[in-house]
Amino acid sequence: RTITMKQQGQWITAALLLGLAAGAFAAKKKAPAVDSSGKNVFYVYADKGARVNHYIPSGWMGDYGDVKIDDSNTTDPADGKTCIKITYTGKATQGANWAGIFWQHPANNWGEKPGGYDLSPYKRLTFWARGADGGEKVAEFKVGGITGEHGDSDSAAVGPLTLTKDWKKYTIDLADKNMSHIIGGFAWSASRDDNPNGFVFYLDEIRFE
Repeated sequence: RTITMKQQGQWITAALLLGLAAGAFAAKKKAPAVDSSGKNVFYVYADKGARVNHYIPSGWMGDYGDVKIDDSNTTDPADGKTCIKITYTGKATQGANWAGIFWQHPANNWGEKPGGYDLSPYKRLTFWARGADGGEKVAEFKVGGITGEHGDSDSAAVGPLTLTKDWKKYTIDLADKNMSHIIGGFAWSASRDDNPNGFVFYLDEIRFE
């Protein structure tokens, strides 16, 4: 049987359309379960190096020599490819008997320079946390609270919290807060008294909603 050029063209067109339809289905099937686009949320941390990340863990406080941070850890992240691993030794290297880290904008901004974001549209900050062993005691998780000429417009916190070995979602309510200027997007702090042998804990999906 002879195939005309017209028939051949019709078959090629049909094959291309089927291929495009299959590609669209595959793309839809692979869509992520969590919206990491930043369209409806404002991220402090989504994944290591993610374009939607807005703050930097540069504000080391208290016994900063007792703390290590790995923001590209791949040990069972709550979502995505990486999470944040925090190690606190509790050795009181600087004699403060406590330690913590502030995520800031820009880096190392303690209120002496402009920066930060207007987060007025967002009513809460949510994050996921878990302990390496369970029982880790975090004194406070916090948004804002940095003072100075260009300091934060408000602050809010939750804690103390005792972490479990399983991931758990936590919320800091911001509904009644002035979020018009926030340079300290997120922070945690813990004491040696609560954790005399130190601890290891993990954070992921830190974001304003």
